[in-house]
Amino acid sequence: MSTEAAPIPDLGVPIAKRVVAEATGTALLLAVIVGSGIMAQGLFPDSAGLTLLANALATGGGLVALILTFADVSGAHFNPVVTLYDAASGARPWRDVGPYIGAQIVGGVIGVLATHVMFEHQVLELSTKDRSGVPLMFSELVATFGLIATIWGVARRRGTMVPYAVGAYIVAAYWFTPSTSFANPAVTIARACTESFAGIRPDDVPGFIVAQLVGGAAAAVLFRWLHEEIRT
Repeated sequence: MSTEAAPIPDLGVPIAKRVVAEATGTALLLAVIVGSGIMAQGLFPDSAGLTLLANALATGGGLVALILTFADVSGAHFNPVVTLYDAASGARPWRDVGPYIGAQIVGGVIGVLATHVMFEHQVLELSTKDRSGVPLMFSELVATFGLIATIWGVARRRGTMVPYAVGAYIVAAYWFTPSTSFANPAVTIARACTESFAGIRPDDVPGFIVAQLVGGAAAAVLFRWLHEEIRT
């Protein structure tokens, strides 16, 4: 196996356009997550299960549509963990990481504020929803591990299926993790800015982000080893 570093691909699209795509896509993703949560809670005020189901299905469907929409421009990460994984795997230059992550965070917050306007909520608010404790943080580690594992495993041979695989995984992870699978530091930060079904207290954000970074790194290490013999 060669020890030479893989060449950085020519991404073609100027960085400014890719950053705008990441910000726009992440903003729309947060509008889907927060907006569907508000809508579902209004429609099913007495059923947390139906609210979660509606929120999960809307998020999964929105992810598929947004990844298909923006993939050719920026890669449609909408997630700092995915951006870090992409750079670590040699698919993206490290100089893109800062602008991408900045765009994802800013875009996510803008998406939440725009959703508040649509649903006549106070535009700027902080969540008081308690999501503390080791079990929830560990579930974020597991959720992010699974997300990166899904992207890594599917992208190697079936790249066109990644949007559908990611959407399906997130719908499932809403239900098999008690944290409802944030699996995304930008989404976590943005969701601290809403006092709605999707919210998370700012105090709980750092623990979630650390768990997400650890889970993503663990998946990247494991799947890099699993795929050693079949790399192209």
